[in-house]
Amino acid sequence: MSMSGRMAEDISGGGAGIESSLSLDAADSESQSDLANLARAPLWKRVLDICCVLIAIPTLLPVMLFIAVVIKVSSKGPVLFKQERVGLLGKRFILFKFRTMVAGTDTTVHEEHVAGLIGCDGPMIKLDTHGDARLIPYGRVLRAAGLDELPQLINVLRGEMSIVGPRPCLPGEYTKYLPWQRKRFRTLPGLTGLWQVSGKNRTTFSEMVNLDIQYIRTRSLWLDLKIMLKTIPTVMSEVTYIERRPNCRFPSNPYAANLTGRGTSNEVGPSAGSVGPVS
Repeated sequence: MSMSGRMAEDISGGGAGIESSLSLDAADSESQSDLANLARAPLWKRVLDICCVLIAIPTLLPVMLFIAVVIKVSSKGPVLFKQERVGLLGKRFILFKFRTMVAGTDTTVHEEHVAGLIGCDGPMIKLDTHGDARLIPYGRVLRAAGLDELPQLINVLRGEMSIVGPRPCLPGEYTKYLPWQRKRFRTLPGLTGLWQVSGKNRTTFSEMVNLDIQYIRTRSLWLDLKIMLKTIPTVMSEVTYIERRPNCRFPSNPYAANLTGRGTSNEVGPSAGSVGPVS
């Protein structure tokens, strides 16, 4: 079993491996009632989301205001980035993020990078892993720490996202998903999830999808709490890695130049995420 598979089993409490548990055949297809149950967010999950946001707001609001000031002072353009994403059962919604890229950045490179990622079997190294000239000052740290995702608490309050769940993808990505891969949309998308704490950019696209589906099939209050707790050291580790590696500029990035990188930026255009990244 892969490293990400072992980590996922440890977090979710065991069970079948992600590969064996997700084989799709006639016996595995759910009835309409089963699909409805999967798609309906449990009451405990909604209560957990609201409680987490209300508890975190007093601490996070000053942080968010500080980030907004830094973005406004250091670069031209809006503080927030709004982008259409695909959520529960393929429903589209507007996702909010702090802008971490120069306003008006061309999205073509990222979109082609994501398309290549879906069709390959390599680790999901993000497009900006080796640096990106399109990032605004402090943008790289904001992305690594997941601080650019904080405005998505608005999406959580609106019921479009959850604290824990698969990352929401772009509409263009959604059209490339195979039928079995679309099972990952049978729950609300989240700020963090089983994939994010199980290897993330060291996993392949298929492994990410499998981890997301495994989460849906084993989700529980205890699992959500464990993922939340594991997110903190995971983010700290990513920030430490970002700070230690050289800050190369985007034009010299071999992944961007060849569009054959094995991962995706968590931001399209002025902001972030889906297969990486959604984060």
